[in-house]
Amino acid sequence: MSASVGVVIPTRGDRPEQLRAAAQAVLAQDYPGRISLVIVVDGGDPAAVAEQVADVVTPSAATNARHRVLVLPNALSAGLPGARNTGISACDTDVVAFCDDDDVWLPGKLAAQTQAIEDGAEFVSCGIEIEYGVRRVPRLAGSDTVTAADLVRSRMVMVHSSTFLFKRGALWVDESAPAGQNEDWDLALRAAKRHPIANIDRPLVRIRWGNSHYVACWADRIAGLEWMLARHPELAVDPRGAARVYGQLAFHHAALGRRREAGRWALRTFAERIGEPRAPIALAVAAGLISAPAVLALLHDRGHGI
Repeated sequence: MSASVGVVIPTRGDRPEQLRAAAQAVLAQDYPGRISLVIVVDGGDPAAVAEQVADVVTPSAATNARHRVLVLPNALSAGLPGARNTGISACDTDVVAFCDDDDVWLPGKLAAQTQAIEDGAEFVSCGIEIEYGVRRVPRLAGSDTVTAADLVRSRMVMVHSSTFLFKRGALWVDESAPAGQNEDWDLALRAAKRHPIANIDRPLVRIRWGNSHYVACWADRIAGLEWMLARHPELAVDPRGAARVYGQLAFHHAALGRRREAGRWALRTFAERIGEPRAPIALAVAAGLISAPAVLALLHDRGHGI
């Protein structure tokens, strides 16, 4: 018998079209097992959100008796981690999966990932396709496993929250993540420390960049990186991984106009790895040669982030 799957979609209720597409893609998966879709509304009106998706989820649930759809308010701490944990708590399934409300699962995702669970994996990710404007760029890990060392050296954008599928009860999202920053990286890193993450290395999720609530929250991003450094000291040990994090800190400080702090973190970046490109980019932003949003737009167009 196929594993039952609980799918948690957090939302604020302010992206109805994207949410409808995300829910529809989940319920359209060609999968023989039971799917419980839990839409968790963080700060919005659950009744209004239920109306937004009614014409998508009601026919799907009625057509397939295995499906169940719930729309719930976030009952835990405000923000993305609390919303995810509220959804996990509402699931009575064998495994839990996440999908952001602006992303879309592609055909075959559930079947491939649940097979990995049946083969003994505890936590599974997959490749992604980044959509930014009219461009779609595939991002793959290049491996069928992801280790803790991999996630220390690189954030590995393809190990994205919308790809996560794991055994229910194995892990919870840490609600202490400041403004919900890096909760997904932390979860993946904790999972990889338990067992290597099984990875289906082909694009099975479309990640839509350009609609994130967090893209320019520079101070929150700084707090999230400092939180990760405190929780996972090994991030400061690997020179490549440390340089990447320090370079991001330099960039975010530069985006806030904190030239002194940007310079300090840039120097730390160079000390770890002279070839880390984020440091000169941060210095260019600090000097006013280019704006931080312009940098992100150029990188996103190529399927990359800072």
